[in-house]
Amino acid sequence: MTRPVVPFREIVLKVHSRCDLACDHCYIYEHADQSWRTRPKTISDEAIFWTALRLAEHAKKHALPSVSVILHGGEPLLAGPTRLRRVCEELTKALDGVAALDLRIHTNGLQLSTRYLELFDEFGVKVGISLDGDKAANDRHRRFADGRSSHPLVLKAVELLGTDRWRHLNLGLLCTVDVANDPVAVHDALMELDPPRIDFLLPHATWDDPPPRPDGSPTAYADWLLTVFDRWDRQGRRVPVRLFASVLSTLSGGPGLTESLGLTPTDLVVVETDGTLEQVDSLKTAYEGAAATGFDVFAHTFDEVAAHPGVRARQLGLAGVGATCRECPVVRSCGGGLYAHRYRSGTGFDNASVYCTDLEALVRGVERRTAARSVPAAVTDDGELRTEQHELTRLLLAGLHRELDGRGGEDWARAWELAGAVDRHPGALDGVLSHPYTRGWLHGALDALHEGVLGAARLPAGRLASSVAAAVVRGGLDLPVQVPYEDGALLLPTIGELRLTGAAPHGTAEVRPVEKGLLVRTGDAERHIPRPDEPGAGWRPVRRLGRDGAPDLAVDDLDPYRDCFDAPALPRLGHAEAAEWTDRLARAWGLLRARAPEQAAAAAASLTTLTPVDGRRPAAGRHALGALGVPLRAEAAELAPVLLRGWRRARLRALLEVTDLYADDGLWTHPAPWQEAPVPVSELLAGAYERTGLRAFDPDGAEAALRALDTLERAAELTVGGKRLLALLWEEADRDRHSR
Repeated sequence: MTRPVVPFREIVLKVHSRCDLACDHCYIYEHADQSWRTRPKTISDEAIFWTALRLAEHAKKHALPSVSVILHGGEPLLAGPTRLRRVCEELTKALDGVAALDLRIHTNGLQLSTRYLELFDEFGVKVGISLDGDKAANDRHRRFADGRSSHPLVLKAVELLGTDRWRHLNLGLLCTVDVANDPVAVHDALMELDPPRIDFLLPHATWDDPPPRPDGSPTAYADWLLTVFDRWDRQGRRVPVRLFASVLSTLSGGPGLTESLGLTPTDLVVVETDGTLEQVDSLKTAYEGAAATGFDVFAHTFDEVAAHPGVRARQLGLAGVGATCRECPVVRSCGGGLYAHRYRSGTGFDNASVYCTDLEALVRGVERRTAARSVPAAVTDDGELRTEQHELTRLLLAGLHRELDGRGGEDWARAWELAGAVDRHPGALDGVLSHPYTRGWLHGALDALHEGVLGAARLPAGRLASSVAAAVVRGGLDLPVQVPYEDGALLLPTIGELRLTGAAPHGTAEVRPVEKGLLVRTGDAERHIPRPDEPGAGWRPVRRLGRDGAPDLAVDDLDPYRDCFDAPALPRLGHAEAAEWTDRLARAWGLLRARAPEQAAAAAASLTTLTPVDGRRPAAGRHALGALGVPLRAEAAELAPVLLRGWRRARLRALLEVTDLYADDGLWTHPAPWQEAPVPVSELLAGAYERTGLRAFDPDGAEAALRALDTLERAAELTVGGKRLLALLWEEADRDRHSR
């Protein structure tokens, strides 16, 4: 099956093919491809027109919200302000009403003046300048043909662009690394100019023409960059550095932020001054014609270029790197390196990068330096996990209010206002918002709202009002709350349910706490519930476990939002059945404490609610950390590992709701000891996490978990948080083995 093309979101437009410097490391003039010699110096009106037309049709066809056009060369300022104005006008006109246009220009800065900046200000053209550091570093390569220094003129351009008048156009500085330069001096010289961003670039090289290594070190470039990183980090990272930001992003599960690192598919095409369409410019390093596609803007669309085999080869992600790279744990961060840097005569681009050792050392070096600060606290601290889960619930509630946008009616507005009043009493609302089934209600209401089916069955105002009423009762606040009810039943989450016999099936009840219990008024009738924790006339309390050494957990078989499990929640249990079940649960906790005391304590601190479900296995639900669906028909000996397995499953799910433990690239699979077919890293980690803690009940499963942990050690998808969790699992497994 043919994959759909990846649309181009970035166009490099060559507006001038010559340069006023003679940099000896320039890939356009000094490397294998010399096609610049046969191209016109300046882009023609016709090429400008057709480029703008092709870009507009491409953006419209793929419904692109925005596109970037980078004016490039040679040296693009040599095209002159009149020609550059024509380029900006044609592009702006063609993209008007089609997509937002992000115009940029990359220049050596020698020609930059207020005349150009006034033009760029008119069209919003952002300016990036190439500068390799202090004078000594810059003059090593960036000189005029007669050997003169370019540094004073470049510095003048950077300082002009950094003034208050033009700073909004400043993209930052591009610095090509030379390991012969002093990394600290280069860093300090660039930082002194206070750019909005710095981008360090490895000099273009291939296996046929490898990069210089003056001291022969296989990690010379990594060592240089890590010295810069240390200086940058110690000084507070006050200027973003794209190379470092990309490594940090991928280590945390995010995308690569630069073409030279990561597995993000390329979405760039080059338009030369003669209108020919080419692949990324860096390919000119490899061999003559390496970037060619055979297409041009006059006769071909950008979609045709996007379907070119060379372009597609750089859109394959993991499948687009060599076999050695696919097995490397840092491939998500380095991405196999820049495509051009993999070239070797005879094998083409099917190689590791010529900077492979540097890239691995760089990624591992950054990770080693930052892992302790980058690991989310929730991975190692259950208290922090509960806090973040609670904040997530509050964000969901605020999101529901925002999306209702007045559609909740007067009942919602009144309940929302009262919720704010209750929340002004510290902690008063937290006990109800942290109830796991509050999360199930919020997800259900948001889903229904998005699907356009929100109605009485998931009445958001009723649940919010009943939650506020429960908070008022729990806190003993002297506030009457109007609560809509359905089917003659008034539910107060976490407290209980009142059957309103004699009242209308649907209506509104007033709930308020009194000195002894709570008072519910419907019309002229009042119902007093003196002991909310005990059954009474029409009153069914939420039962508690907390006996015989078991933790004080709610046994909730009342809340309608307990239907969020992947097994059916059972109806309200009869008194005898409930007593018998809770007795088995208490005995199961006793077994758990005896055989896995640390885990029993951790589970008791995290869980708040148990709900009986149909089936034989623990049920995971769509809710915050705290609830388990527990089989009704299981003996105490069966329930102990069920509780442990369910708690670990719930905790991992809660972690994944607040942090990234792995990057979900969709192409990665790994062998799992408990089944034949390979599984994604998400399933492997979940299986290992669940089984690691079950050695006391399932030794074979725990041994399988150790093999899975070994596989996970080599998994490139794990973030720094995922790796920290993996280390904790190893510690847990070792501790458990030594204790036995």
